[in-house]
Amino acid sequence: MIRAATRDDVATLLRFVRELAAFEREPDAVVATEELLAEALFGERPAAEAVIAEADGVAQGFALFFHNFSTWTGRCGVYLEDLYVTPEARGRGVGGALLRHVAGLAVARGCTRFEWSVLNWNGDAIAFYRRMGAIGMDEWTVQRVSGAALTRLAAGAG
Repeated sequence: MIRAATRDDVATLLRFVRELAAFEREPDAVVATEELLAEALFGERPAAEAVIAEADGVAQGFALFFHNFSTWTGRCGVYLEDLYVTPEARGRGVGGALLRHVAGLAVARGCTRFEWSVLNWNGDAIAFYRRMGAIGMDEWTVQRVSGAALTRLAAGAG
């Protein structure tokens, strides 16, 4: 069963985020707190949404996503920030169910794109995404400014 996350799920979501960070070899990179996630997902102006996959009432994984926008199509898209399935639930169709669910939301909302990033070394995930119909955008490279560099750029020193 896939369902929309609620405020009561924030602790579970943060646990999954930490597990995902450990899997992605960045166990100390998570600085989010339950309070920050609760505000981001359920505050006055939600920045993202999350859905949870459950089996027998036990959370098996989640997808966290938000809307982006394409000037070329003039319509919104959906960006998948995180997709995580617990190790014991992998290989049981949970990831596919989560992807199909979010894709369904994108279609129902009139979105023209559903996209996400994947680490180059995560061959299993890349193969899974290809089986789901995803196409790698090899001609695009993600750019990021964060931390002190973001502060310098904002101050005009970039």
